[in-house]
Amino acid sequence: MTEHRRSPLAVVVLSLLAEEPMHAYRMQHLIKYRRKDSVANVSQRNSVYQTIDRLLRAGLVRVHETERAGTRPERTVYTITDEGVGTLDGWLRDMVSAPAREFPEFPAALASLARITPDRVAEWLDARAATLAERLKTAAADLENVPGLDRIFLLEEEWREAVTRAELRWVEGVRDDLHTGRLTWDLEDLQRRWAGH
Repeated sequence: MTEHRRSPLAVVVLSLLAEEPMHAYRMQHLIKYRRKDSVANVSQRNSVYQTIDRLLRAGLVRVHETERAGTRPERTVYTITDEGVGTLDGWLRDMVSAPAREFPEFPAALASLARITPDRVAEWLDARAATLAERLKTAAADLENVPGLDRIFLLEEEWREAVTRAELRWVEGVRDDLHTGRLTWDLEDLQRRWAGH
């Protein structure tokens, strides 16, 4: 099987088409209704269409039919191909079974904090902790307002909540260590030591 470049949105689109043939507008609706817009970036209106075009060129989806309802413009209905099913299954296996080596921004920032004063870092972590706490509150409220969705459609929300909760605990611990002085550093001392390397 040929290696195809995956993306979160390509996975979501192929998963939808594995359920049934559908047009792009319905995909966008289901992505938002099922809250998949929290895992796949569909903020740009064209993103679904661009992903479908890429999947078409790769042979992972094909045109099923073109339909017209009343005076509405024609809509192209897509379906997943056998190669698309195999590719999707392979992507899901790899993504679920093996943690990817990702490069998120937050650890990159943490790796560079030695050039900032402990007080400023503590202030920034205070702000991050407040944002994370607010996200947890919002996520809990949002989940209460999603009637009729089976748990299988909410697993990524459960994961995100668990990760956010763990990150909040860690951020609060580091922030508290900064406020109490258990974690500190001296910029001039660090600069002298860096100059020797």
